[in-house]
Amino acid sequence: MTGGERREAGGAVQSHGSRFTVHGSRVSVIVAVAKNDVIGVDNRIPWHLPAELKLFKEATMGCPIVMGRRTFESIGRLLPGRTNVVVTRQRDYVVPGAIMAHSLDEALAACGSASEVFVIGGATLFAEALPRAHTLHHTVVDIAPAGDTVMPTIDWSQWREIAAREHRPDEKNPLAFRYAVYERVKK
Repeated sequence: MTGGERREAGGAVQSHGSRFTVHGSRVSVIVAVAKNDVIGVDNRIPWHLPAELKLFKEATMGCPIVMGRRTFESIGRLLPGRTNVVVTRQRDYVVPGAIMAHSLDEALAACGSASEVFVIGGATLFAEALPRAHTLHHTVVDIAPAGDTVMPTIDWSQWREIAAREHRPDEKNPLAFRYAVYERVKK
């Protein structure tokens, strides 16, 4: 580390107002939430919006993605064009073609020198990754379903919106949503 950096809890290095892992990767969180912060019910996303999935794909393509075991199981397959890292506490759990990790730190280290790493869920990994994240891709879907998984609380005073898109319902996307990108406010 140089004189302008300090190591934070969990191995992140704070450097000149940006957050990077020890290996230099920017950590980004990408999440879609309902108006009531629900992100899941019965291990699935409670909506299907192809336009929102397209934004997810555009943002994450070519970058490593880090997900919990239950998130992987809800997707049901590896996502192509991205290094898939699955975090699980189960030491004998294996996903052929994925990198297995047993903590967020281990997952980020497994991403090596990637310029950006996306944490894609679930709630436990979001809670761990938010304090380290430099960028937050946040979609709010115009629905308030019952659910058993919610997004951890986000301290919005730490974030500044840098881009946003509204999407109205159409023949393929029955719900409106707002996709916004935030960067951490430099202190």
